[in-house]
Amino acid sequence: MKNSKGIKSNINIDKLPKHIAIIMDGNGRWAKKRSLPRNFGHQEGMKRVIEIVEAAHQIGIGYLTLYAFSTENWKRPANEINGLMKILVIYIRAELERLHNNNIKINILGDISELPETPRNEVVKAIEKTKYNTGMVLNIALNYGGRNEIIRGIKEYLKDIEMGKISVEDLNTDIFSNYLYTRGQPDPDLIIRPSGEQRLSNFLLYQIAYSEFWYSDVLWPDFKENHLYEAIIDFQNRSRRFGGI
Repeated sequence: MKNSKGIKSNINIDKLPKHIAIIMDGNGRWAKKRSLPRNFGHQEGMKRVIEIVEAAHQIGIGYLTLYAFSTENWKRPANEINGLMKILVIYIRAELERLHNNNIKINILGDISELPETPRNEVVKAIEKTKYNTGMVLNIALNYGGRNEIIRGIKEYLKDIEMGKISVEDLNTDIFSNYLYTRGQPDPDLIIRPSGEQRLSNFLLYQIAYSEFWYSDVLWPDFKENHLYEAIIDFQNRSRRFGGI
């Protein structure tokens, strides 16, 4: 693999994807290969979060979405969940000031009301501190599920019908997108999934209708900025027709 500068120089800055979404996968397998507890993999994976957010911001990506914790992840052992929540708190406390100084806006996709009190409070603090920032939007999908998001949107739409704010006849894809967590954002142009898996895992099911996918066998803790640049270059070499010719 070329060095980061060499790969980065091949990127067409005028054809950047507006929105990149990443399914961060493989932390547990990374730790298992090294005979370490799974949370060691999550800790190493958080280092990649810092690196990839920085790289995406520097290159000029407008929206970056990271799948951090799904609604299904509550099925994992309690010690792993507790470890993940501690890592989340450590990350926010360590990186919030830098994110804010870089004009990055933190947005959450998912229902954070179900998080333990400390991580929930730290997330709310991060949202409040960065809410007026105008640079890259960093979406963190936290207690997120694509099906839940769609059902939530339907319920909100029905409430607005009951209140007379909107009618059934008004419903179309553009209107419904305003009832999703990604309201006001472009749909992801590029979905990246490391670790060798090739499935969606209940991620952004409505928004990815015309997203391009890029897969890698690299486990997330080994995913470096070089891989991000490779994905972007591959995306730029594709022909996106959106159903046309």
